[in-house]
Amino acid sequence: MREQRLSQLEKYLETLTPKRVVQELDKFIIGQEEAKRAVAIALRNRWRRQKLPEDLKNEVAPKNIMMIGPTGSGKTEIARRLAQLIKAPFVKVEATKYTEVGYVGRDVESMVRDLVEEAYRMVQQEMTQLVKDKARKYAEERLVDYILRQQYGEASGSPFAGFPFPFPFGGGQNQQPQEQKIPEYKRRELLEKLRKGELDDEIVEIEITAKAPAGPMVMAPPGMEDFQNQLSEILKGLIPGSRKRRKVKVKEALEILTQEEAQKLLDPDEVAAEAIYRAENFGIIFIDEIDKIAIKTPGHGPGVSREGVQRDLLPLVEGTTVSTKYGPVKTDHILFIAAGAFHLAKPSDLIPELQGRFPIRVELKPLTKKEFVRILTEPKNALTKQYKELLKTEGVYLDFTEDGIEEIAQIAEILNEKTENIGARRLHTVMEKLLEDILFEAPDLKGQTIIIDSKFVRAKLEKFVEDVELSKYIL
Repeated sequence: MREQRLSQLEKYLETLTPKRVVQELDKFIIGQEEAKRAVAIALRNRWRRQKLPEDLKNEVAPKNIMMIGPTGSGKTEIARRLAQLIKAPFVKVEATKYTEVGYVGRDVESMVRDLVEEAYRMVQQEMTQLVKDKARKYAEERLVDYILRQQYGEASGSPFAGFPFPFPFGGGQNQQPQEQKIPEYKRRELLEKLRKGELDDEIVEIEITAKAPAGPMVMAPPGMEDFQNQLSEILKGLIPGSRKRRKVKVKEALEILTQEEAQKLLDPDEVAAEAIYRAENFGIIFIDEIDKIAIKTPGHGPGVSREGVQRDLLPLVEGTTVSTKYGPVKTDHILFIAAGAFHLAKPSDLIPELQGRFPIRVELKPLTKKEFVRILTEPKNALTKQYKELLKTEGVYLDFTEDGIEEIAQIAEILNEKTENIGARRLHTVMEKLLEDILFEAPDLKGQTIIIDSKFVRAKLEKFVEDVELSKYIL
């Protein structure tokens, strides 16, 4: 079954040619063609590597990418959309959150553990879908048992009611004959009603596995927080989950029991093995704000730790083995994408060994009015479309004119120039300020169509553009 799933994944990846990947990214991200091409090629090279003979496959290392560009230019969004497209394990981390081994904080290996956790969650979700029909049948049978037990009064006060085994001293034996008296046709009738949804709103008492209690508190010395978390997980796993009873609607009970039965049908070792394989061969780690650990400082203070983080990062990017709770994970073929604005530092400020491990460099250009106009109209998730749909729920209709959109883009560009340049994120704050009154009064505007033209935009936002000091209040 595992081979079949992986074969399907490889067939899907085969359809993702570089051109198609760029076309898919174009639906959500405007401009930045160079960056899109770079990630599309890196993705295709992964598929090509899978087709090589085993001895050569291990020699082909991924070409890691460094994206250089101001905030809000699309660095994170490109990596995130790419991961969604290829259904690969993906984690986004910030370089500033990590510290050198020996300092207080998280060590860089924890990003690989996070990647494996994400891979495990993905595989578990996929495998749960595969066994869902089987799990639902088992859940229906269990639910019918609970309903019959409730109707026939099996749980009539005996402490052993519902226990699956007879007791040698009579406890619970008085329930056995009652269970046998339940006619088979009753079960069939109930099952039929359950499947038709006729019992959805009835209340039933079910028995489920209670979540394991929080593990014992483990105190670790500074710098060993990851060890502390792993040890807590192990100790928590040793505490068995107890059974508890809950009264819920039949519809909800069926979902709860289906989930529980699906978990029983999964083999945790198989899920873990596939999660590790996917993390090793398809995983993407996006390291944001890498420029913040590139700033050179004298030989004391926080700069020492920053350089230490770079040195700790080096073996991960070069290829090493990291211990996780699911087993050892090799990082040789994980794709690393580093990103940073590099305002105060240059890529050459990184240690030379790390620079060499990011051979593909792409520069993302600052966004201008032209790109803002396209961002507001072209993507599937364009802001104008989002606000239209939001207000449509209250019966208010927005109509953005062409000159209105151009005015919004112009104001966003001016604010970026006069204050901090935060790229496309500026559009969020401009739009929120522009529509603030409408969003507040929407319940009283039902049935109205509001035209958002250049005159409307200027009336709402002009005063903020004229005064730089005031403009900071809308970020």
